[in-house]
Amino acid sequence: MNFADLITKRYSLRKFSPVPVESEKLAVLFTAARLAPTAGNRQPHKILVIQSEKGLSKIDLASPCRFDAPAVLVICSDRNISWKRKFDGADACIVDGSIVGAHIMLQAADIGLGSCWVMHFDPGVIRREFNLPPEIFPVALILLGYPAADAAPEEFHFQRRPLEEILVFESF
Repeated sequence: MNFADLITKRYSLRKFSPVPVESEKLAVLFTAARLAPTAGNRQPHKILVIQSEKGLSKIDLASPCRFDAPAVLVICSDRNISWKRKFDGADACIVDGSIVGAHIMLQAADIGLGSCWVMHFDPGVIRREFNLPPEIFPVALILLGYPAADAAPEEFHFQRRPLEEILVFESF
C-alpha cells in the first residue's frame, strides 16, 4: 500500500486477537526501528521485547492499557548516548524514541499488524520490573498484535483539526 493509504488506514488498536506475533514479522519491525533517524545518528534506543506471560504481567503492573496485546515493545533511550542540544541542554532521547516508535507502528500496519502507542504507564514500575539502569529512559509502550475480529478505531480517531488551525505561515 502507498504511504498516504497507510497513514490514513492505520489506527490505534485497542482490541487484540490472542494470536502471537511471528518472529519473522518482529524482525521486519526491528529493521524499521534500526533505520529510524536519530539526533546526530547516535541511535540511543533500546527496545525491550515483551511476549511471555511473565513479562506481560509486568507490563500490566505499569499500565492499565495493554488491551490484551500479545506483544509489547518498551521503547527506551539511553541518556548516556543521546544527543544534547548545546544551547539549553535539551535531551533528544524522547524525540529519538518517538521516531523509532513511529517507524515501528507504520511498518507494523504495512505488514498487517495492529499497534497502539501507550504513554500512560508508570516508568518507575517499568524500571523496577525490568531492572533498567538509571540512564535508560522508558519513552513509550508499543502494543503489537493482530486485530480482534470486532476491532475498530475509536470514534475520536476520525476527528482532525482543520489545517488552518495547525499551520502558521511566515509573514514578513
